[in-house]
Amino acid sequence: MNSEAYIEVCIRLNPFSEEEAELLIAGLSDLPYDSFVVEDPFLKAYIQQEDYRPSDLKVILSGSPAVEGFSANYIQAQNWNSAWEQEFKPIVVDGKVTVKAPFNADVPRTRFNIWIDPKMAFGTGYHHTTFMMMQRMLGMEKLIRGHSVADMGCGTAILAILAAKMGARKVFAVDIDAVAARSAWGNARWNRVGTRVETACGDASLLQMGTYDVLLANIHRNVLVQDMPTYARSLRRGGRLLVSGFYRADIPALVAAASDAGLSEAGVSEREGWACVEFAK
Repeated sequence: MNSEAYIEVCIRLNPFSEEEAELLIAGLSDLPYDSFVVEDPFLKAYIQQEDYRPSDLKVILSGSPAVEGFSANYIQAQNWNSAWEQEFKPIVVDGKVTVKAPFNADVPRTRFNIWIDPKMAFGTGYHHTTFMMMQRMLGMEKLIRGHSVADMGCGTAILAILAAKMGARKVFAVDIDAVAARSAWGNARWNRVGTRVETACGDASLLQMGTYDVLLANIHRNVLVQDMPTYARSLRRGGRLLVSGFYRADIPALVAAASDAGLSEAGVSEREGWACVEFAK
């Protein structure tokens, strides 16, 4: 989440099941809900206050017999990561990548060590999608080293920084949230890769300025489907597109959009119901 005011919709499921929660998430993803939390027996969905429409929500919920009821609560704009900043512990990915914050002590060292100051940006490494993206990137070193990479929806720039540390010649990190873009800029310089990581605030239209060997996009499913043609045009022949930010139930929609754009599936990862898919051009 960014620093805007949000509405938290708390949906009670009876009986509760992760499968039913995933179906509801798939439906709510067609609306501007941008994050979800599953906590038995509740599904919590978050949407910016200005986008909240109770009538649209009720249409989606009416299709599920498991929905017992829901409540909507206003959440004032704040630093969403304030608690995280106090309690964050280092993250180690496959013994090769360590993600750590300024206040961490006794941090394990690995091949790729990334320092981040999250501010209010998404992307701390804890989220399953970020974790899977890093895992798959580790298997793409030959495609990344010496080549150009774009990181869409970069958040704190963890993926952009990892790409630079893996030897990418240049990295273009983009986020539509100005706070995230500023955080990415600072984190890249703090990790001493600022000369190879360019950051910008904007959307996929910025990709028209160049072409890339590897394109990373850890964003909402609807945005990925919408921007897939742009990603495909911006990818060089033989390049790879790595996407996440969606549930396993959404994989067919992503594969179909990629196929229509001339890309072929090259691998899938799943973690706690979330998915990460690699495409080749």
